[in-house]
Amino acid sequence: MQHFNSELMSFLAAARTPYHAVAQMVKRLESAGFVGLLERDAWCLEPGGRYFTTRNGSSIIAWSMPKAGKLEESGLRMVGAHTDSPCLKVKPAPELHRQGYLQLGVEVYGGALLNPWFDRDLSIAGRVNYRRTDGALDQALLDFDRPVAVIPSLAIHLDREVNNARTINAQTYLPVVLGQMDEKADFRALLKRELQAQGVPGIDQVLDYDLSLYDTQAPALLGLASEFLLSARLDNLLSCFIGLDALLQSHTAQGALLVCNDHEEVGSMSAAGAQGPMLAHVLERLLPEPEARQRMLARSMMISADNAHGVHPNFSDRHDDNHGPLLNAGPVIKVNANQRYATSSETSSIFRDLAAREEVPVQSFVVRTDMACGSTIGPITAAEIGVRVLDVGVPQFAMHSIREMAGAHDSWNLSRVLRRYYAAQSLGG
Repeated sequence: MQHFNSELMSFLAAARTPYHAVAQMVKRLESAGFVGLLERDAWCLEPGGRYFTTRNGSSIIAWSMPKAGKLEESGLRMVGAHTDSPCLKVKPAPELHRQGYLQLGVEVYGGALLNPWFDRDLSIAGRVNYRRTDGALDQALLDFDRPVAVIPSLAIHLDREVNNARTINAQTYLPVVLGQMDEKADFRALLKRELQAQGVPGIDQVLDYDLSLYDTQAPALLGLASEFLLSARLDNLLSCFIGLDALLQSHTAQGALLVCNDHEEVGSMSAAGAQGPMLAHVLERLLPEPEARQRMLARSMMISADNAHGVHPNFSDRHDDNHGPLLNAGPVIKVNANQRYATSSETSSIFRDLAAREEVPVQSFVVRTDMACGSTIGPITAAEIGVRVLDVGVPQFAMHSIREMAGAHDSWNLSRVLRRYYAAQSLGG
């Protein structure tokens, strides 16, 4: 577990945007012998072959072909997660020159908790698209990798009621302070200089970008026994790493697949999101014949891995009394009668059996009946491709904050169960 958490924290520290998360996953997959395939090319898939493909640089699917037999006879053991997290994104024309300060206008991505973004050491990362000096278009990942921005709080002397009630106006309160520069400062020119400093050659002009702010504080273990993990983007890079680790370590002879989609935090409706066709397109190429593909899906299962709400000791009344997951007490099966989660009694039973074989405890989460329930890629995937789905996750605190908290034992235990799941000879049905 110690080695697992060390690798997990290294991944979290490097995966500062969905683009960087996918780049880190590609690096680990290639090191394990997985072969990258481009969607625009013809594919030649071999028995026992291990492959991956990406879309938009922010979503990835990796899979292992069965070593013997046919996919329609064995089915696929699938795990799904998402690469995006709530954050602040830099606007297309972000420069604001006020009172001698250069600021950047930002847009809130997803359902972010905004208060924790104030007074943090922030940096900028993402993807930059540019024209090269030879006239061709190109792109590169960019990470300033140092504190360059901050959103300062207003002093309490100027807002005496701030501790009683504070409503954040995202348009006026959130522009970040980048420095003290003259009014000729151009953000795209700044990006060009930063890319050149990082060794990207032949840049003529920066044309566009997809950049996010992130907290530079490194992931850490916390607690008297180091029993807690604190980091940015635990929702849901934690599940991406757990799924990837399980796929790499399972050594399965079965068909196994991991899909990590972008854009879950904003509804998943995009070409790279779970409500888009990426997974269906890959499955069509694995089994082009429709009837064989349907037979395969009928023997398959998807585990949608996305973090769960642990019961907060200061706010335990926000949970159903019988369904308050504890940190470090095991992975959480998420259930909702209105299909906000896709768990069924069948898929729940399969997971409980796998966990029991690994001697891993299992918890359940059901939202209070008088509160609205969130959702995951689980119901979307079930509806899009017609496969059995289980929603499960690691319990955490401070979901959608700039810094989140989980148990140091739970991710390791979920990975153990997923390894057994990938290698399972039969999933019932």
